[in-house]
Amino acid sequence: MKTLSTILAASLFAAFSATAMADDSVVQDGYVFEQNQLLPTGVRAEIGTTGYGGALLWTANPYVGLALGYNGGDISWSDDVSVNGTKYDLDMDNKLAYLNAEIRPWGASNNMWAQGLYMAAGVGYLDNQYDLQKRIGAGETLSIDGNNYQLAAGANEGSVRGQMSYENDIAPYVGFGFAPKINKNWGVFGEVGAYYTGNPDVNLTQSNLVPVNGNTVSAQDAVNKEANEIANDDKYEWMPVGKVGVSFHW
Repeated sequence: MKTLSTILAASLFAAFSATAMADDSVVQDGYVFEQNQLLPTGVRAEIGTTGYGGALLWTANPYVGLALGYNGGDISWSDDVSVNGTKYDLDMDNKLAYLNAEIRPWGASNNMWAQGLYMAAGVGYLDNQYDLQKRIGAGETLSIDGNNYQLAAGANEGSVRGQMSYENDIAPYVGFGFAPKINKNWGVFGEVGAYYTGNPDVNLTQSNLVPVNGNTVSAQDAVNKEANEIANDDKYEWMPVGKVGVSFHW
């Protein structure tokens, strides 16, 4: 994975740019660039659909902030997933570094709830892998790409195993969030959004499966077709994001 130092350098440049381009109303209100604005103004811990982790926070002015973060781990919001009609057991391995600008239209408002509303736009570096697995035993059948298969004679177990992955992808992000402060230092936040990832790489392999009577498509041919359909289905071009957490500002 690219080093976080590269992303950090980009974030510092963005922080300076965001401050330099602040509108006249911000300058008139007395918010001018200071050297210490290059230092983080807070941190947050977060957990959600892309894993768990945290972020460094910068506040350029009341309307613009930056978040540089990392999410990872094998956290899963579901133990299984239905892919093209086949229900697989799911095991996630998330690795995501991101840099977002957070725009607060009402950042200077006296209303705490209005202050907390923001729009996020940025980019993520993804290295996410999803292990897929489905196993059957004697007397069971498995549907693959609309065809039924059963355990081969003499075998103890049949299966389809594989992986769906978004590896080394740079993905743009857009989201909406709410991050009110509880007091001077502590706050909470929630955010929803999506990364545009493009289609994932998919590979699936079957073991010990044979067609049920009347089916002339081999199990591996059915698996290959299903993997190809997943890799070219528009709905897998977007990775939804939902996360919550707490923040601390100094």
